[in-house]
Amino acid sequence: TDTVLNEVNLGLNEVKADLFRALAHPARIRALEVLAEGERSVSELQPEVGIESSHLSQQLAVLRRAGLVTTRKDGTAVYYAIKDATLVELLAVARKLLIASLEETRDLLAGLDAEQSSK
Repeated sequence: TDTVLNEVNLGLNEVKADLFRALAHPARIRALEVLAEGERSVSELQPEVGIESSHLSQQLAVLRRAGLVTTRKDGTAVYYAIKDATLVELLAVARKLLIASLEETRDLLAGLDAEQSSK
């Protein structure tokens, strides 16, 4: 049973790695942050993400293939939405983690600056 459990864990780790690879692009992160506020079409997302529509469509396709967003067609417009609210929580936790790290770096730099100033 240990072997089976190890294989399951390896498989789960691979799936997790795939998730983080799908998130590993600034435009995809920005699109998800905008979508966290609600469903949007590509034309609504484009100015907020700040990349060309064709490039944005490619990035959204990556997110769709990864199962992170859903689509809905209305006439010629395709609307995107976050599939699972847990993703919004993940993005919020990542933001908190990065802010904490930046604050730690800021405090370290301030300490070094104070040390340098006292010399």
